[in-house]
Amino acid sequence: MKLSRPFSSTSLPLQKAAPYLNSSNSIASAKELHAHLIRTQKYSDPFAISHVIRLYSLFPTSLHKALVAFNQTERPTLPIWNYMIRGLSKSDRPIEALHMYVRMRQQGFPGNNLTFIFIFKACLQLSDIVLGQAVHVNVLKLGYQSYLYVCNALIYTYGSCGDLVGAGKVFDRMSERDLVSWNSLICGYSQCYKYHEVLGLFASMQAENVKADAVTLVKVVLACSYLGDFDTADFVAKYIRDSCVRIDVYLGNTLIDMYGRRGLVILAEEVFTKMKEKNVVSWNAMIMGYAKARDLTAARKLFDKMPNRDVISWTSMITGYCQANRFSDAIALFQEMMAIKVKPDEVTVASVLSACARLGTFDVGKAVHDYVRQHDIKMDIYVGNALVDMYCKCGSVNTALEVFLSMSKKDTVSWTSMISGLAVNGFHDNAIQLFSQMLGEGCKPTHGTFVGVLLACAHAGLVDKGLEYFESMEKRHGLVPEMKHYGCVVDLLCRSGNLNRAFEFINLMPMVADVVLWRMLLSACKLHGNVVLAEIAVNKLLQLDPDNGGNYVLSSSTYATAERWDDAMKIRRLMDEGAVQRPLGWSSIEVDASTIQ
Repeated sequence: MKLSRPFSSTSLPLQKAAPYLNSSNSIASAKELHAHLIRTQKYSDPFAISHVIRLYSLFPTSLHKALVAFNQTERPTLPIWNYMIRGLSKSDRPIEALHMYVRMRQQGFPGNNLTFIFIFKACLQLSDIVLGQAVHVNVLKLGYQSYLYVCNALIYTYGSCGDLVGAGKVFDRMSERDLVSWNSLICGYSQCYKYHEVLGLFASMQAENVKADAVTLVKVVLACSYLGDFDTADFVAKYIRDSCVRIDVYLGNTLIDMYGRRGLVILAEEVFTKMKEKNVVSWNAMIMGYAKARDLTAARKLFDKMPNRDVISWTSMITGYCQANRFSDAIALFQEMMAIKVKPDEVTVASVLSACARLGTFDVGKAVHDYVRQHDIKMDIYVGNALVDMYCKCGSVNTALEVFLSMSKKDTVSWTSMISGLAVNGFHDNAIQLFSQMLGEGCKPTHGTFVGVLLACAHAGLVDKGLEYFESMEKRHGLVPEMKHYGCVVDLLCRSGNLNRAFEFINLMPMVADVVLWRMLLSACKLHGNVVLAEIAVNKLLQLDPDNGGNYVLSSSTYATAERWDDAMKIRRLMDEGAVQRPLGWSSIEVDASTIQ
């Protein structure tokens, strides 16, 4: 296909201009030539100044010089207009490229294929599909719809602005397509999260024997990851090997991420090792892959080797520790992060606060909260929820309530965390009141919300109210009660001394009661001296969990409380004969912001 190309000439004699028209496309050479033209009074000559404007317009730092030279030019030629439109379309003020296009048309130049390619770039930067459609009309009027590069620019503009129908129409009407045509449409679908369509286009490329490149395959692998289509992902990996597709940093990072999500760290390692060029995203993706596979030793080793780290590197490692329940390591790494002045983001803060909540390290959690306030870290809903949860689990309910009330946006997790925090810290009435407020504001409760409400009723002794909430779960809110909710009701009945009622409730459950429920009943039997029900609970516990030493200790203690010493000794002997391990306990204290167990 033939494309019209801009041409330039100069009215300067070649022997005079030659020293300035060297092979270098540098700003320095443009300045030298421009100075020469000013001295010789040729700076307004469009043919003489064309090369100067072309060089100036190539660099954002000299674009203002191009504008000055352009405005001093008498009757600019079409190539000069194109130079200016191109430079402005790539700058941080693309709207001026459109203004330049309008001026050009007013001067009698309709533009050529290059003009429209540059204008579509400006429309894309502005995300203005209406202007793009208006320019498309001019393309059709002037007959440039058959030009391959113009069509490719159109497809990419429509797709990136979300008009996939427009992009598809241009693509379908093309008499000739190249790889860029396919990639432009695939990128549009990918940006609009139309991943099934991305895979469909890739299949069409295979059918038409169009060889994909790294740009294509990045989007295809990404689509496979989001759709969980790992059969296609494996086919793509084989395609990359068989077709000898060069794995650049973007394709490599996407493959590492895909393998990491699947826990295939060995395959991720192979890609990582073979990559000739790596960036911080490559290292981060590999660390996240190790963390997902619970290989935190390898993750930390790679983290320590990183030539450069960003906040995502630190966050990935901290989050990995939290997901593996290594909360002390997460806090220690966060403190190291603070020591070298790396500013955390919202994800880092939420992860560290979660670790503080699990360990009960109030001082560290409060220090993190102070840091958030002092350094203007975005207080999003996740940070707010993490703060509420941390303060509640550390027993500082008033502070948790202050955070909760200050949150401009709340979700179900926010309400549930606060309700549960109030319930377990003895503020039963407030928890129930907050639940009523939650329903009044139209927030739909979850299974977790009802655990908090039932706990509040259990601790407050509100048996009838608790049973009413339990019944409402399925009838009013469409939530099928789970084992933990049945456990809350058993706890509610046992705490109020209704042991027979609790036993009946267990027997009427639509599922087999687990050891936790029977252990609750046995503990209540010990407290209230109900040996008959205690024996039933003991037998159930020894059937369901014969290797748990805690069951034997609780059973023996129940008999001892009832002064049935022979039965107590019998349970002790059963424990010794079965080589059952006795339960171990541990506690922790916080000393100088460190947790000692």
